[in-house]
Amino acid sequence: MTKPQRSWWHELNTWEPDSAISFYRRTLGWEFETTNLPDGSDYWIARKDGNAVGGMFGLSEPDFGGIPSHWMTYMAVDDISKAQKATTFSGGEVTRPATHIPGVGKLAVVTDTAGALIGLIEPDGSHALAKTA
Repeated sequence: MTKPQRSWWHELNTWEPDSAISFYRRTLGWEFETTNLPDGSDYWIARKDGNAVGGMFGLSEPDFGGIPSHWMTYMAVDDISKAQKATTFSGGEVTRPATHIPGVGKLAVVTDTAGALIGLIEPDGSHALAKTA
């Protein structure tokens, strides 16, 4: 019997990070830790009881113009570079190349042949969920 693909990471992509932080802090009791992406922009790790439960990415012009705020689910892969190459080979597109988020893993966004977005993650071995895989 094969193991199902794991849904590993959930990320809010939003135009209003400050409002989102306030909303999820009040409604779900999350705390947020700010970290920097390689391009210098902020990324927030959402935590509940000290455990990482998701992330938040701030959308900005012109790169994300016309894209509404949304939640993105990332599926776990063993090798993000290999998964990106397989995406392209299979007729999909890498829309956001892999970026390393400390304590989370390497994240990429790709599309399938019909243009549907899917997130991919090569989980960091230190992530709390890595111990349950």
